[in-house]
Amino acid sequence: MPDEIKAQAPRPALPPERQEELVRLLNGAHALLLRYVMSLVANRHDAEDVMQRASVVMWRRFDTFETGTDFIAWATTVAFYEVRNFQRATGRSRLEFDDDLMQTLAAERAQQVRQWSPRLDALEICVEKLEPAQRALVEAIYTEGIEVAEMARQQGRAAQTIYNQLNFIRRALAVCVQRRMAEAAG
Repeated sequence: MPDEIKAQAPRPALPPERQEELVRLLNGAHALLLRYVMSLVANRHDAEDVMQRASVVMWRRFDTFETGTDFIAWATTVAFYEVRNFQRATGRSRLEFDDDLMQTLAAERAQQVRQWSPRLDALEICVEKLEPAQRALVEAIYTEGIEVAEMARQQGRAAQTIYNQLNFIRRALAVCVQRRMAEAAG
């Protein structure tokens, strides 16, 4: 059989126990992986799209993952390459880094994301506790990437008013996160 045909041959289906293993591992790591991807693409909607693509790739290539090894390391590697594919396809990488530098940054980010998990979990809980209008403002600015000037224009307010609201919300979130972290530690 020619090499070209071998390369295109479909992979055998995963046995049910391996499918269950992937689902369990991916569900357990999803939030961490999404944060990792968000740190590389800086837009939640794009990060979710990349995560969906990365999940499909993980499903297709799970036979290459060795049970008992570091799933997060394997999954962040897959996600990294999907981020690079996304950036190349959409031209959305604001800065052009060579692949070696991008890999170094991604590896460092993967380590940092593991450490962020408890703090970000606390932050997510604290954001959920915000008043609906405050939460909507935070999501618009930090998740959707709407500029403060645009938000001010939409609300018919001065940009400084929006900055003041954000400062108040950030301080409240910092206190809430610190309290939750102290409770978890003690």
